[in-house]
Amino acid sequence: MVKKTNKSKKSIIDYNFTRQEKQAFSNIENELSYIVANRKLSRKTIEKYPNDIDAKIYALYETIQGFLFDIKQCGFKAQSYDSDYKLPCRNGNNGFQLHSRRYIGNKYKLIDWIFSIIKSECEGRSFTDIFAGTGVVGAQASKEFGNVIMNDFLYSNYAIYQGFFGDRAFNKGKLEDIVGQYNNLVQKDLPSNYFSKYFGNKYFSLQSAKIIGYIRQDIENNKDNLSEKEYYILLASLIYSIDKIANTVGHFDAYFKKESVSDKFLMKLIEPIKESSITIFREDANKLIKLIKTDILYIDPPYNSRQYSRFYHLYETLIKWDMPKLYGVALKPFPENMSVYCKTGAKFKFDELVKNANANYIVVSYNNTYDSKSGSSRNKISLQEIERTLKAKGGTKVFEKEYRHFNAGNTDFKNHKEFLFVTKVKNGQN
Repeated sequence: MVKKTNKSKKSIIDYNFTRQEKQAFSNIENELSYIVANRKLSRKTIEKYPNDIDAKIYALYETIQGFLFDIKQCGFKAQSYDSDYKLPCRNGNNGFQLHSRRYIGNKYKLIDWIFSIIKSECEGRSFTDIFAGTGVVGAQASKEFGNVIMNDFLYSNYAIYQGFFGDRAFNKGKLEDIVGQYNNLVQKDLPSNYFSKYFGNKYFSLQSAKIIGYIRQDIENNKDNLSEKEYYILLASLIYSIDKIANTVGHFDAYFKKESVSDKFLMKLIEPIKESSITIFREDANKLIKLIKTDILYIDPPYNSRQYSRFYHLYETLIKWDMPKLYGVALKPFPENMSVYCKTGAKFKFDELVKNANANYIVVSYNNTYDSKSGSSRNKISLQEIERTLKAKGGTKVFEKEYRHFNAGNTDFKNHKEFLFVTKVKNGQN
């Protein structure tokens, strides 16, 4: 811990913060006489502002498992606090971006590479991302193509797409007021609920889990007073907010065993993407492919045995809010939405998908975890099998890039590469 220099006037950088945090705090020292941020449990106490100035405060969520306080966005009357500090919501242009959550297979850092190849190798006005995941590929495609289809069979991803891309109207000020009320909830005044019963003191602190469960039920209770877009914005915002505090490596297959889980929950709105022409589906990819026609089909399926519906079961339960019976240490519901692409029959489903594709170009993302020492990480389809299937459909080029992907476990991948196959479909094959 950095030595404190003056007990009567503590500098905000006299505390044990990370380098990023110290930099953020140093930028605001001239605007406040001093500020004390106590990071123990839920206490974020702000002490003594000069001359009752209006402090502009918001919590930056871009760091994992921690808060940064800045003086830029939220209007808040300066005063002294004796209790836990809660923020109003004034997002400005600093809402959660689509890519800013932890998700296995996230292609955000590969977007420029992927689309540089697509633009040089493919032509057309329509684009389909049939295993959309985080949605970042579809989001980029909406800037390049006139018509975009996004599909994923997870309820949570569907809710996120509707929140970011849905074309219905919404009132941002109304949502900010709602989230402001949520951020002023006092957990000790809240009763236990389904979420706190099962997930408190495990994936989240008991206090945070109470607030999360209360918010989810309140959103459902007030659904008739929300537009469809507002409803999904709140649900997506809840997912992104809890992702920043979850006591996990980034998924919900397990949680860290701790004596005490810190209270850090604070809700923040997502930043919807305004300019987008996207049609959203929640369908089995092999069924949907028979119903659509597209110029460019982008395929990035789950390749190993790790089922996304199981890794992100907590989000699925949160969005469906059907309060299922939960099993095991990880507290998962009865299995559903189990992908065949995570099983030994994956190569046959992939072959079926490609054969049924009504597209002029097929673009496939693939990584070489088939060499992984972990059985669960090892690919169910080999590079050679993919190449053979695609070549039967048309002329195929293969591009590769060294890339260290998001690994939510302990598996060590050496010489990891990302591959991109581009197939120009032969006449009569589309």
